[in-house]
Amino acid sequence: MSDLKPAAVWTTVAGSRTNVTNVQPSVSAADILISSVMKKILRPHRSLMIQICPKHRPFISLLEFLNMPKIAVIGGTGIYNPDSFETIKTVFPDTPYGKPSDEIMIGKISGVEVAFLFRHGRSHRYPPSSVPYKANMWALKELGCEYIISACAVGSLQIEYAPGDLVIPTQFIDFTKKRDYTFFDKKIVHISIPDPFCTYLNRIFDDTAEKMGIRHHLGGAYVCIEGPRFSTRAESKMFRQFGDIIGMTLVPECQLARELGMCYCSLATVTDYDMWHEEDVSIEMVVKTMNECLAKVLKLLELGLPKIGKSDCDCIEAAKECGAL
Repeated sequence: MSDLKPAAVWTTVAGSRTNVTNVQPSVSAADILISSVMKKILRPHRSLMIQICPKHRPFISLLEFLNMPKIAVIGGTGIYNPDSFETIKTVFPDTPYGKPSDEIMIGKISGVEVAFLFRHGRSHRYPPSSVPYKANMWALKELGCEYIISACAVGSLQIEYAPGDLVIPTQFIDFTKKRDYTFFDKKIVHISIPDPFCTYLNRIFDDTAEKMGIRHHLGGAYVCIEGPRFSTRAESKMFRQFGDIIGMTLVPECQLARELGMCYCSLATVTDYDMWHEEDVSIEMVVKTMNECLAKVLKLLELGLPKIGKSDCDCIEAAKECGAL
């Protein structure tokens, strides 16, 4: 942060050390104690710096940290519903990877504080290949988010996954070609993600969908393609041999979340049967079906988000074990 003054007490919220340097006489022991306590009780961040100024006022207050949203929802324009989302503030942070797709809105859904981000930007200006995935995930992590809920539209590769169905995938297959896949470009980090989605979040939304009585599927492999074009008929028939649904935005979003130790769940709405079926896919078909299904996805979020508490999953362990955290 370029506006932070050097004459201050610094605490790095990143590792096990608390570095307190360049202390002025007017900085009390209480400042250092607060700094140390904040380090211990707050969720680990990779680069966030806290400055305690000489007047005993934290650059980012303890209260602000404790009120950081733990949950982020990434979705399209339709997923943002001003009637159910009570906006508190918006932020548009800088990251080492540039700006996120759009301003991040922090507010409440069913009383739960949530950070909401338009994946493609509010005006849908980023195609799937150009979404600033690294900036998005980094910004959400720095805001304190631990749980990522991704709402998206997908095509179906299997007859039983019908248009209008909700799918909570448990696997993905990456057929993208030119994306920025990792935060670790300058050192080798081999992260293990045999089960890339959070089992804890998947259970919550599976149980919620079951109680709502909506047609849904827990399980399935998401084939992620580069886009923005849809598949050819031959490609679609090939993808059917490997996966159950097909989309363009899961990768690298899902694996970046795991590198940062965040839990990730995809709520995928089936909008079409891709190109292997009788009817060809068009963007009009996708938008029409997605609009028809928005109400149940919004209700699923309203009922499911309050159930998220302390996870019993091991999503963060993979990041720790490979040295990502």
